[in-house]
Amino acid sequence: MIWIDTHNHLYLPEFNDDRAAVIDRAVKTGVTKLFLPNVDLRTAADLLALCDQRPETFFPMMGLHPCSVKNDWREVLPEIKAILEREIDRIIAVGEIGLDLYWDKSTLDIQQRAFSEQIEWALAFDLPIVIHVRDAFAETFEVIKDFDGRGLKGVFHCFTGNVEQAEFIQSRNMYVGLGGVSTFKNGGMGKVIPHLERSLVVLETDAPYLAPVPHRGKRNEPSYIPIIAERVANLWDCELLEVSNQTTKNALTLFSNAKS
Repeated sequence: MIWIDTHNHLYLPEFNDDRAAVIDRAVKTGVTKLFLPNVDLRTAADLLALCDQRPETFFPMMGLHPCSVKNDWREVLPEIKAILEREIDRIIAVGEIGLDLYWDKSTLDIQQRAFSEQIEWALAFDLPIVIHVRDAFAETFEVIKDFDGRGLKGVFHCFTGNVEQAEFIQSRNMYVGLGGVSTFKNGGMGKVIPHLERSLVVLETDAPYLAPVPHRGKRNEPSYIPIIAERVANLWDCELLEVSNQTTKNALTLFSNAKS
């Protein structure tokens, strides 16, 4: 079976000691493509360097993570955009962008403005967006509504919301990214996944974060994608191969620049 990990951070220092082994395990598991979202200016070079090493395996995104939106965001965003424009031939999405009110609610205003500006980039370059949401679904939806009717496409990565929130997302033809939280006993996703539109679901690990059961609490890695898929197959009452075929097709439809 073939899998795509639509969201992982293998360029981070957590993998410096055994990155090659982690990649090897992923490939042997059938994870043939790995999509890399950016965090901030400091991570962009390492992300792109990893893509340089294995362009057939790694596909870059470019954006400013909401937790990295600080008082200097007006100076930082043009630098991020310059990288995006320079690398546009291989960039598959604008991300990871969005809103995070878990750590700091005081930055909501500038997070919203940075989010909206980066959405404009995506529309200008006809790219999907990869959305980070934490404790901010209502606020994120308000931003998304501002772009109704403009052909915005993207995925709510690491989705942890409820059925109604998933319906809002998928009603706008946007995707839901399922990761390790889907396997958590008290994660709440068991009540949501059966109701999802299957043509609008992709799989991800968010490695090194949020490893699925039975690895919860340890470093996550792309080779764990089939564990997440097993949980989805169980909740969809279908064969694992169907999950593989459907989510791979979905990922290549959304991230169309990654087909090469």
